[in-house]
Amino acid sequence: MLDLIRERRGLTEFRDVAEEARRFLGLAGDGHAAGDKHRSCHLQGHVPSLRGACAVPEPQADDSADPASDATNAQRAAKRLFGNAQPLSGTLGQTYLHRRGITAAALTGIGALRFHPRCFYRATPDARPEPWPALIAAVTNLDGTITGIQRTWLDPDGFEPLDPIQLGKAPLVTPRRALGLLLGHAARFGATTPGLEGEPVNGLLVAGEGIETVLSLRCVLSAIPMAAALSAVHLAALMLPAGLRRLYIARDADPAGDRAVAGLTQRAIAAGVEAITLSPRHGDFNDDLRELGLAELRANLRVQLAPEDAVRFVATP
Repeated sequence: MLDLIRERRGLTEFRDVAEEARRFLGLAGDGHAAGDKHRSCHLQGHVPSLRGACAVPEPQADDSADPASDATNAQRAAKRLFGNAQPLSGTLGQTYLHRRGITAAALTGIGALRFHPRCFYRATPDARPEPWPALIAAVTNLDGTITGIQRTWLDPDGFEPLDPIQLGKAPLVTPRRALGLLLGHAARFGATTPGLEGEPVNGLLVAGEGIETVLSLRCVLSAIPMAAALSAVHLAALMLPAGLRRLYIARDADPAGDRAVAGLTQRAIAAGVEAITLSPRHGDFNDDLRELGLAELRANLRVQLAPEDAVRFVATP
């Protein structure tokens, strides 16, 4: 990855390459990175539900100049935060998704989403950490190992009425942030084998960008495993599982979405996988679900799927 960044960015100094790698991986200025563990644990110690979650880390050598060590520390921090979060059911995180139009059926059997009542946010690296409730999504590799997380900070007062801009997210400059190793990996929904989500069913997989976009599709296609790559860049780089024969790519209707579809389609075809693009009528499929309703979303998807998949996986209401 470092070689690729150096070539694409035209960088010559290793320090510049390492800094660009940290930025790409979402490590720069992150309040949950290893350097912030002491302060985060001090504040979280006041939350009874998280009792014992913040043990004092063992002393370590200063390896902040090594991007590989930074990435490993970020991955560990991501696993720790996901482990400290609570199940989604009955939380503000579930309320947030329901207000975005996601049905209860679409959230059934999902282990990749959890809720944290006091997830710390820093506006800048030197800013004081602020506790906000957050939806926590686990990012996993093809083996089901957690490599990172995405945090979506939520506004506990942002649901009545639902703000059309924030849509329930906290009023922060960047209410979404990722932590850990994301490139090629995804938040996966739809288990086909015990403990492993996102494996292809009969060689099928649906891949898209955002959590809400992919869960909107799951409202209609709950029997097909899905992967949310979290951004257009990461969607284009998504690793394809073994046994995949048909990939549905859910595009966001913007230039970045078009580039992601083109890149992932090219890679799928090169791997001998059929690629079919799913297009929303509005900006993304969550916009369609909220503005058009479930019936219109179902009708729009039915005509875009392969005929045999439409018959098998799109239930008639």
